[in-house]
Amino acid sequence: MATPLEEQLRRTPLFEQHAELGAKLVPFAGWEMPVLYEGIREEHTAVRTHAGMFDVSHMGEVEVEGPGALAFLQLLLSNDVSKIAVGGAQYSCICNESGGVVDDAFCYRLGTDRFLIVTNAANHEADLAWLGRWSRDHDVAVRDVADRYAMLAVQGPHARAVLSRALGIDLPDRFRVVARNVGRRPALICGTGYTGEDGVEMLIDPEVAIPIFEELRDAGVVPCGLGARDTLRLEVCYPLHGNELTPERNPIEADLGWCCKEATGFIGSSAIAAARAEDTAERLVPFTIEGAGIPRDGNPVLGAQGEHVGTVTSGTFAPSLGIGAGMAYVAAGLAEPGTEVEIDVRGKHRPARIASKPLYPR
Repeated sequence: MATPLEEQLRRTPLFEQHAELGAKLVPFAGWEMPVLYEGIREEHTAVRTHAGMFDVSHMGEVEVEGPGALAFLQLLLSNDVSKIAVGGAQYSCICNESGGVVDDAFCYRLGTDRFLIVTNAANHEADLAWLGRWSRDHDVAVRDVADRYAMLAVQGPHARAVLSRALGIDLPDRFRVVARNVGRRPALICGTGYTGEDGVEMLIDPEVAIPIFEELRDAGVVPCGLGARDTLRLEVCYPLHGNELTPERNPIEADLGWCCKEATGFIGSSAIAAARAEDTAERLVPFTIEGAGIPRDGNPVLGAQGEHVGTVTSGTFAPSLGIGAGMAYVAAGLAEPGTEVEIDVRGKHRPARIASKPLYPR
């Protein structure tokens, strides 16, 4: 019998496939999602060496369309949306008035005045409300289109070759999006991902999600859970909203100043310009453990005298590196790669070293 929590959780169109494959299912952002199948390390390695696929249908999609779409998104997104050609993709932050990160998102330009924003699952409703609030003064329609899509991320050095052969479709270059038929239904294929490997993310009709998933699995693409997605993104230092990114942190301290173009006048741009000019008290940095120990979010970072100098935001055993690693906010003066610190892992002080991005180069 389902518990009250399980009854409240949403399920993707691929839920039954996950259950049949014996995936460990956990609550995540209001959804019941697979965290692993055979094991995190095995799935992580499959993506690094061959091809893996992730059900990311819990992500949110918002369509923005109309004559005022470009001006509206210049206000809402931190990057310069005018630089996206039709068929292009761009990463941005969505910021509040004080410069804090409400969410991070990909923006795909589907037409001259038509865009698709992919939001994080936990923030989808809040993002919709935020976009709706600011759309009133623009000639633009903001639509929740999350129910139109199932989303599969197919990633790895062989992902493109296997996918193209299995489905018989041409794939876009990185940071491009194309419309294709997948399972005889319209779909969007995006040259983006969250693993540090090559591959694509496919937004497909939910009704064909099951046969497409099974066809790719038969072709040798390994089903992977959210556990491997987390270790993969950590090794390449991709931030996660709720960990590295929060409404209280600005993109400058999160090392995302490269996707902020203050000249566009986006919401929060003045605060971010000030943070860029004055620098910030803390900086987000990657680190590696020197020896034994696996860091976790919330672990204190200690300086040379044992003083508290920062906090781990994400930590794990990094399968491709064979060591504990993670990201942390530390005092700006300690953010230089090579700086020695300690991580307090459940009361044990583990020697660590600030590293350069990415921890794992493809």
